[in-house]
Amino acid sequence: MSIVSILIAMLVFFVIVVLHELGHFVVAKLCGVKVNKFAVGMGPAIFKKQKGETEYSLRAFPIGGYCAMEGEDDDSDDPRAFHHRPVWQRMLVVFAGPVMNLILGFLLIIISTCLYGMLGDLTVAEFRTNPETDECIAMSAETGLQVGDTILKINGMRILTDTDLSYKLSTNDSDTMEVVVRRGGQKVTLPNVTFRNKLNDTRLDFYVNRVKLNPLNVIQYSFLDTISTARLIWSSLRDLISGKYGFHDLSGPVGIVTTIGEAAQQGETFKQHAESVISLASFITVNVGIFNLLPIPALDGARLVFLVVEGIRRKPIPPEKEGMVHLAGMALLFLLMIAVSIQDILKLFNP
Repeated sequence: MSIVSILIAMLVFFVIVVLHELGHFVVAKLCGVKVNKFAVGMGPAIFKKQKGETEYSLRAFPIGGYCAMEGEDDDSDDPRAFHHRPVWQRMLVVFAGPVMNLILGFLLIIISTCLYGMLGDLTVAEFRTNPETDECIAMSAETGLQVGDTILKINGMRILTDTDLSYKLSTNDSDTMEVVVRRGGQKVTLPNVTFRNKLNDTRLDFYVNRVKLNPLNVIQYSFLDTISTARLIWSSLRDLISGKYGFHDLSGPVGIVTTIGEAAQQGETFKQHAESVISLASFITVNVGIFNLLPIPALDGARLVFLVVEGIRRKPIPPEKEGMVHLAGMALLFLLMIAVSIQDILKLFNP
């Protein structure tokens, strides 16, 4: 991997982290919360500057960042402390980081779609054929699917974009699936569609329509594809918990930077390089947003759980006790990050 690819990968990771923390920072300021520190990166500070009440710093390792607010994890008599603000304001502050990641993902999907130049819809345009004999080699055509069918569901999963379509076809355990399509204005259920390209034994045995871009369909597609990406991440987490995927399938900062660097080398033109990087960056930033909403101590999702409990009890949980829970969670996350990073480094030397 070239130095340029590594720098591009680190820049992408840096932007994703900065925008997440910036979301917390901006909304905290708007809600009147005192912000003591705003840091990009972790570890020792390379650069620090005190401006007003906030210390801004750039730190050595671009694997995270933080927005440290007064009274966030401990008690404070300052009237502008985090725990003295109304519950709804604190929820806005906590939500702001993941929401910024999702907004960034949406904008990157718009850019990626425009670079690609066409949209793939969910209507079957034609089936794959043998290029030498022109014979249809698509099993789906033999098991009920027809040209002009618009795919609505596969095995009960609503198909929103071609991202869903690709995911479902590539991860389903069986070649035979129940497919709901729109045909002639009616919903039709096809109980046993087999997706199989008989020539190369893959499931991609048909083509979908390609649609020219306009502002409306680009925004609509990008919004739906952001939802599809977020849902794909939830599905992956469920598969991880169920044991379908294991520890060896996880990637940390090292693996992410490596993957982005590899994406930067894909294609032959600058446009193709950019499209590959932006497409992957959109997936990663949505991943960061969704992951931070999980109810895991030290993550934004756990802070939201504490705030919901406080709202129901109408009595705050002592900040020092909540802080201890988040500290323990942070320690465990760091241990996991170290273990995954070691695995990523070993993969570099032994792919």
